[in-house]
Amino acid sequence: MARLIILKKIFLKHKVQLLITYVLFSLEMIGLLLTPYFLGEAVNGLINKSYNGLIYLCIVRFLWMIVGVIRQRFDTRTYSSIYNTIVTNFLSRQINHKDVSKLSAHSTLAREFVDFLEHDLVYILEAVYNIFGSLILLFFYDIHVVAICFSILIPVMTISYFYGKKMKQLNKTKNDELENQIDVIESGNISAIHKHYDKLRYWQIKISDKQAINFGIMEMLSIIVIALSLITTHKGALLLNAGSLIAMYSYVKSFVTGLDTIPYAVDKYASLNDIAKRIEIEKSSTNW
Repeated sequence: MARLIILKKIFLKHKVQLLITYVLFSLEMIGLLLTPYFLGEAVNGLINKSYNGLIYLCIVRFLWMIVGVIRQRFDTRTYSSIYNTIVTNFLSRQINHKDVSKLSAHSTLAREFVDFLEHDLVYILEAVYNIFGSLILLFFYDIHVVAICFSILIPVMTISYFYGKKMKQLNKTKNDELENQIDVIESGNISAIHKHYDKLRYWQIKISDKQAINFGIMEMLSIIVIALSLITTHKGALLLNAGSLIAMYSYVKSFVTGLDTIPYAVDKYASLNDIAKRIEIEKSSTNW
């Protein structure tokens, strides 16, 4: 619940800036999702000696580029302001706290929290657009491919649930050790310093190993989606023109890209959950 309270307070305090950011992002994603469709129309048009589809494709990509430039410039200003507010608010409440090691670690973790909002959340939302946007648009090309994509979501979500529980535990253990870092270094005890960094290395390796295994599983499921989609559409390929086939395979690729993001999203969510409990922003005043 802590992470939800923090997110709610951040959105209430910076609602205008965040609303503009995510509206721009949504427009950017719509442009990206429409690109395969217009690419297909451009190919079909050129085959029939028409440039209309190519013109529309160029217009869509140009508008997508403009929106992307504006969003990226606006993002940095918004999230740097949020980070400054979080850290100064947290430190002002803990100014008499004697544990400098924890304060330093929490300030670093606060930066990770804002990075989640600025980069990771956008990355996750992009995956959501890719998965569901691709499914919607694939519906207009081949409903059998949509059924294949839907069927693969069940094992993906099941695996992600258990993966998330394990990552939550691993992130907590790693951050527990990280909080002691400055105290260990200031002690000057070489043995303790070696032991501290060996523990950090051990937990980072455990996290990396878990990520690698989950990545492999997701890639296998992605290969299955691609293979079954190709087999299914091959049977009716003669009924589709070249542009439609290009567009359809592009949307299958976007769907698979979205699937590849799910482990990353689960990992970041587990990390954010632990960070929210540590920096305890939910106890702060509403004057963020």
